[in-house]
Order: sequence, then structure tokens, then C-alpha cells
Amino acid sequence: MTSLFWFRQDLRLSDNPGLTEAAKAGDVIPVYILEDEDAGPDKMGAASRVFLHHALDSLNKSLGGKLVFLNGPAEICLTQLISATGAQAIYWNRCYEPWRIKRDTELKSSLTAGGIAVQSFQANLLWEPMQIKKGDGTPYKVFTPFYRRGCLTADAPRLPLPVPSLSIPETSNHGVKLESLNLRPKHKWGQDIMSGWDVSERGAQNALYEFCANGIDDYQDGRNFPAKRAVSRLSPHLHFGTISPHQAWHEAGSNRPEDDKNLDIFRSELGWREFSHSLLFFNPALKQNNLNKKFDSFPWHTDDARLLAWQTGQTGYPIVDAGMRELYATGYMHNRVRMIVGSFLVKNLLLDWRYGEAWFWDCLFDADHANNSASWQWIAGCGADAAPYFRVFNPVTQGEKFDKQGDYTRRFVPELAKLPDKYLYAPWTAPKDVLDAANLTLGKTYPHPIVDVKDSRIAALEAFATLPKAS
Repeated sequence: MTSLFWFRQDLRLSDNPGLTEAAKAGDVIPVYILEDEDAGPDKMGAASRVFLHHALDSLNKSLGGKLVFLNGPAEICLTQLISATGAQAIYWNRCYEPWRIKRDTELKSSLTAGGIAVQSFQANLLWEPMQIKKGDGTPYKVFTPFYRRGCLTADAPRLPLPVPSLSIPETSNHGVKLESLNLRPKHKWGQDIMSGWDVSERGAQNALYEFCANGIDDYQDGRNFPAKRAVSRLSPHLHFGTISPHQAWHEAGSNRPEDDKNLDIFRSELGWREFSHSLLFFNPALKQNNLNKKFDSFPWHTDDARLLAWQTGQTGYPIVDAGMRELYATGYMHNRVRMIVGSFLVKNLLLDWRYGEAWFWDCLFDADHANNSASWQWIAGCGADAAPYFRVFNPVTQGEKFDKQGDYTRRFVPELAKLPDKYLYAPWTAPKDVLDAANLTLGKTYPHPIVDVKDSRIAALEAFATLPKAS
């Protein structure tokens, strides 16, 4: 029997349940469809498309150049490919974005009615959202019980699967060239955005091995310091599936006691990924609507100039600017800094969290519908298990605490390179002779702060005080 295997967010050969089952059934024609028309407003942002191009290029090479690339509505593309190849079945791994769930349900029904066998599998989450519920059948709204009582008492994550033996028939008469998908046009960041990334299945595995060998032992504390290599940087690989969460879960626990604190915290971060997908599954409008409805009346400001300053790393607060420039230059941002820049946008600038979600969606390699939406709602205070409204990250003290020597900040804000540590996170407090010695002119070579951090915190607390009280 000849089957199609439809690659989506599982761009790997190892630990790929759908591909493994397709291989058992006979010949397999691998296919990837760029689904911009199906995705509509949820189509991938610019950075994600660049990462995707390289992941697909690598996957195609591992498949001997036989990956079929198609572009258009999935139902039309698959129906035409089935007709052209005589395939009798199609396999895929499940995705959990609302538009994909709806489309996959309809597609499965129409293909089955046409005599095509359809099988779908769990591959990209440790536990599917419908599995993890409270005892009364309702979804969890707080992370700790979701993870401790829900996930950790459910069946343990399965062991990863090996690379299957594949028989792939000739596919040269089908599909288009990868370049014709235009996933990496002349883009806005410059050509070095991929520097430091090996966007391949092997590269993802190497990143995991490197983290488990040299990063996880310091994960509990080190993950808060952006200058350290104490985080895995696996998030883009997990989103696109160049590695699976099962591989990350089990490799991290290899030769390490189950009660190891660093292991527990790393696995709980995988648990946050699961929690975000659960929130999205049970709240399909997570990207648009406040989970906490009382925030519908929140008095957000509108200020295009301040939004642009935030987006381009010109706020006058060095740790914020470093994070935003890291994002723009590399397609990635350290998680501690994501919280700092997020808090600054929604609480110091009082700009709607949706602006931040949209900017991250376009600029992050790991832009994920569930994680991005849930995380922005968390920092804004309107999400599940959200940061309390009175928690406003002070960008000065955050920089002083988590990048004390300034290595991270000076890397991405080089105009501050010669400024002494004492003034690095508050350049406006430096005497003129110190600024002159550092070749720094505030308002010219580096901006004045766009808001006063103390005054803006007070304004934020006053705005939060206008929210309706819980009944």
C-alpha cells in the first residue's frame, strides 16, 4: 500500500509516531504543505518562516530529496496528490491550533468518505489537552495543580521511537521547489539571523545533548541570567518538531535521579508548554480575548511612538533594549528578559498585551500560538494563573540583579559598552564626565528613558485599581 505522510509540526524522522506507522504499512510519500490560506490571520510570522525554510531543507535532505512541497489549501493539495499518486491512506500527527483542529476534523471526514484511510497520532505534546482535566471533568486554570496533580499522575511520557525504515517511491513529478514557497525572501533583519543555529534534526539533538551535559546542572538558578548558557534554547525546535518533547523529557532524565531539583524544574518548563496548549484547547480565542473578562474594560493607552521605541530597543532602559534587540537580531529572547520586556510594555507603558503578542509572533523563531498567547496574558495579569497586577518588574533592578556584569546588555546595546557597571542600568544618573568618557550623549547616541519607571508604576497600579472587583 502507498500512503502519504503529512509533515506539519513534526519535522523529524526519529520519535515520529505517524511516520513510523505509515512506514509499517508500505511505501510512504512524504509531503509538506504551506498552509497560509487555511491559517488566515494565524499564518506564520516572518522569523518563523525563515526558521521553517531551513528545517524543511534539512528534512528534505534526510529524505533523499523526496519531500513533496505543496502550497495552498490542504484539502485541495492532498486530494490532488492522492489522485496523482494513487495513495490509499494518509497519516499525520495532531496539531492543536483552533483552525487546524477544525480543518483536520473536516478533512478527515471528507477523505474518509472518499475511501481514503486516515490515521492521526499524538507526537508533539507529552499529554494531549483532553487527557488532563480536574476530577469534575473541567480544565485546570492554575499551573501547579495542572502539572502536579494532572500531568504527573497520568501515564508517564512514552519512550522516544527510533527512525523508521522508509520506502519512498519516486516523487519528482509532484510538488514544487522549496524556494518557490518564498519562506525566506530578502528579510528585514539582515543575513546573519541564522548565526548560531543549526536548524536540523541533528542540530536539535546536539543542542539537547549539550544542555544535558553542561547546562542542566545550573538550571534552577542559571536560567535567570541571560549571559549564561544555562537554558536549552530548544523552544524553536520543539515548536517545529525538529525534536520532540518526549526526547527532551527522557534525555534530561538520563543518568539523573528523579528527585533532582534541576531536572524537576526543567521538566516543569515542559509542563508549562503543556499548560499553554491546554489553555488554548479549552479557550480557542486565547490569542484575541482576555481569559479574565474583567480586563475587557482595562484602560489601555494608545501611543505609536512608545510602541515603536519598545519594538526597536530604544526605550532608554538598557535591559529592555537589550532584550528587544536580541529578539530582532537573533529571532530569540532569553525567558527572564521576555518577562522584563513584557512587563515594561503592559505595565510601564500601559500598552495592550496584544501588541506584544503580535510583535513576538512576527519576530520569534519559536512563535507558538499557545505559548505566545498564554505567556502574554500571564504577564498582563489577564490570563490563567497570571502574574499579580502589583508585580511590575523594575527594569533597573532587574538588570542589576540578573546581568550584574553587563555582559548580555553590552552585547546587544554596544553604545553602552564603556559605561561603568554602576551606571549601566540607569545611564541618566551618570555624571557628565562619566558619560563623556563612555562616548555617550543621552538623547543622541542613546535615548533618554521614555517613561519614568516609578511614576509609570504608580500609573499602572491606578489603572489596575479601576478593574471591577471579583463578585
